[in-house]
Amino acid sequence: QVQLVESGGGLVQAGGSLRLSCAPSGRTTTIYTMAWFRQAPGQVREFVAHISRDGGSTNYADSVKGRFAISRDNAKNTVYLQMNSLKPEDTAVYYCAAGTNDYSYAWRGSYAYWGQGTQVTVSS
Repeated sequence: QVQLVESGGGLVQAGGSLRLSCAPSGRTTTIYTMAWFRQAPGQVREFVAHISRDGGSTNYADSVKGRFAISRDNAKNTVYLQMNSLKPEDTAVYYCAAGTNDYSYAWRGSYAYWGQGTQVTVSS
């Protein structure tokens, strides 16, 4: 069982930046495909960004393209989400997810492990 821990959320003004991090709480040697999802109040959890196991492929939701960047450091077993030019509509709880399917990356069912989430609030 893999437990993921997110950090880096907080309150920021519109136009600002935040960097989220995600790492497993225990020791694991498996390299997973990783993604970030987010869920705003009253909304379904939606795909934000994905990175393949070797970091060579990334994918983004249209709403964040050009503003967010996902990266990973496999030596530290950590995934990052750099969020720039934040907008009030980016306000949500952001969840890190780990799985083994690099192809259906936008589907929640592709990920077996999830973090508890970190709150991101963007004020106007």
